[in-house]
Amino acid sequence: MKIQHVAGVIVLAASVSVTCAMAGDDATKDQQKLIEVLRSHAPAGEKAITCKRLAIYGGKEAVPALAPLLADEKLSSWARIPLEVIPGPAADEALRQAMDKVQGRLLVGVINSIGVRRAAGAVASLVARLNDHDAEVASVSAVALGRIGNDAAATALEGALAGAVPAVRSAAAEGCILCAERRLAAGKAAQAATIYDLVRKADLPKQRIREATRGAILARKTTAAPLLVELLRSSDKEMFSLALTVARELPGKDTADVLVAELAKTTPERQSLLIVAIADRGDATALTAVLRAAKSGPDSVKITVVKVLRRLGDASSVPLLLELAVDGNPALAKTAVESLASLAGKEVDAEIAARLATAEGKVRLVLLQLVGDRLLTAAMPEVIKASSDPDLQIRLQALTTLGYAVEFKDLSVLIDRVAATPEKAEEAKAAEVALKTACQRMPDADACAAKVVAAMGAAKVPARINLLEVLTALGGKKALEAVAVAAADSNGDIQDASSRLLGKWMTLDAAPVLANLAKSAADAKYEVRSVRAYVRLVRQFPMPEQKRIEMCRAAMAIAKRDAEKKLVLDVLARYPSLEGLQLASEAAKTASLKPDATKAVLVITQKIGGNSPQIQQILTQLGQKQVKIEILRAEYGAGKKLKDVTDLVRQSVHGFPLLILKGSMYNEAFGGDPAPGALKKLQVEYSLNGKKGKAAFAENATIILPNP
Repeated sequence: MKIQHVAGVIVLAASVSVTCAMAGDDATKDQQKLIEVLRSHAPAGEKAITCKRLAIYGGKEAVPALAPLLADEKLSSWARIPLEVIPGPAADEALRQAMDKVQGRLLVGVINSIGVRRAAGAVASLVARLNDHDAEVASVSAVALGRIGNDAAATALEGALAGAVPAVRSAAAEGCILCAERRLAAGKAAQAATIYDLVRKADLPKQRIREATRGAILARKTTAAPLLVELLRSSDKEMFSLALTVARELPGKDTADVLVAELAKTTPERQSLLIVAIADRGDATALTAVLRAAKSGPDSVKITVVKVLRRLGDASSVPLLLELAVDGNPALAKTAVESLASLAGKEVDAEIAARLATAEGKVRLVLLQLVGDRLLTAAMPEVIKASSDPDLQIRLQALTTLGYAVEFKDLSVLIDRVAATPEKAEEAKAAEVALKTACQRMPDADACAAKVVAAMGAAKVPARINLLEVLTALGGKKALEAVAVAAADSNGDIQDASSRLLGKWMTLDAAPVLANLAKSAADAKYEVRSVRAYVRLVRQFPMPEQKRIEMCRAAMAIAKRDAEKKLVLDVLARYPSLEGLQLASEAAKTASLKPDATKAVLVITQKIGGNSPQIQQILTQLGQKQVKIEILRAEYGAGKKLKDVTDLVRQSVHGFPLLILKGSMYNEAFGGDPAPGALKKLQVEYSLNGKKGKAAFAENATIILPNP
């Protein structure tokens, strides 16, 4: 196995996966084999892997074989892996004894392993190293003592905190903090607080001070208020930020009271941060204070309050939020409406519905919007009433809300409004949009369509057209039947609207309707419109190949003008197939269509490959005579990024000026993209029946070599 030695650490080029652990006698035998490897003259790489396996199989019996490796530059770190996990005092003692035998980096590693094991028997040796001339050794010794965390370790670290050199003092503080954390976890909060206080009052880097201060507050719990207040009022932004962090961790009403009390005493910027902290704690008891801040604070604080009320708020928050929702500050008003829409609880729904009955002006507008946002169907009677309000803006908002929340049983309210053709165009449009929205969310499209169709008979022409628009947006069998009937209406405006709307239909079941309309239309305009709509369905919608060919053939039959037949040819070229090629070749028999049909044939041929005798015959019938072609040079790309594709282009020659590549796209045919992101060209120099010529083709264009 290949290994690399980097800065004294062996890095394996291949990892070994241990698939299972053995038990009983098998495990003992396996451990003995591994111990024998360590005592042999095996390569360092093999011994490294053996150490790794001993982390699983090893016991106290392996310690004597592992201990000597702690002094080996190459294997020390590997020997520490099993020694850190083998249970019992033997591994502790092996690591402790190694402290006197190694130096520098190896000593640092051994001390770290002692810390991992929390080997209490090594405390005296670690204390002795706190004054080591090597600051790194002294520092890791301090951290290891902190991990052990017993009284002897804590006493030594407290002494080092005062007397150690600056380079070691921070590590001593880290060790003290680790000792305090262990005491706090063990329920010895008073002892922990004493150690934390010692650290936070020492001359240390700010990071250590912050860590100790956090611990001191958490250790004090209900008596932490004075220290928390001190931080909240600190001019140091980092300490203030620490206060907010620890306030989120410290449960209880006392902490909430501290945060609330500071709201009235601090700056707007800090007020906002305090409010967010209160929300993060989920202190519903502080809701009253938060609402009070929204009433008296600047807009920045109000916006913060409004946002946190989405989590903290309840029905009691509704009055304030409504007040802010009609505030002159657009950002504040928008945020208040969003929060009202997000407030959870049936009590909030009931509050909004109750207020809608008596509200006026801007507040009524907001409440109508909220009914729609929250889908409060219970408030529909009041919304229906508002849809006839004297105020146009109220009516418009009520219509919009009905679109979002009206139930099927009340759908006729919107249908009647559309059928009534209001004088104001704005209101007519709002009613139509609302009815579309309502119908599209109803589960039974045909039932909705039936209601709309029933209202069309008595409606005036403009209203009938609006209702036809709704049916088109709704879709479905009933809606399609109604629009198809309207397409044969005696009124020209109804005919025009219906044929136009059928052209927008978004399902294939409109195809027979359009075909029949094209055949029966007395007006050429409607015939053309119907054919084009029919072709649009063929072009845009996914369908089996055979179905598309059938529809293309039908379109050719019903189309009376070459313009529409050319559209069909475009579809055939877009979805190439052998049957489509045959249909295009049939169209080429019509003189006026021959140029476009020939082009479609050539495009289809290129896309599907034109080597079969049947295709060669079709090309010959179209006048595409075989010629002698020689490709002299071909390059593909953009600018200076050109790729020689001469040989590939030569392979595409089959006796016709049409060159058929092996791939449908140039990049595919030419083995990659020579100029990603750029507009590329294929440039060809060739000889056609002995005459030389040049031609350039845009990327993926059909390649037809012109006569020189």
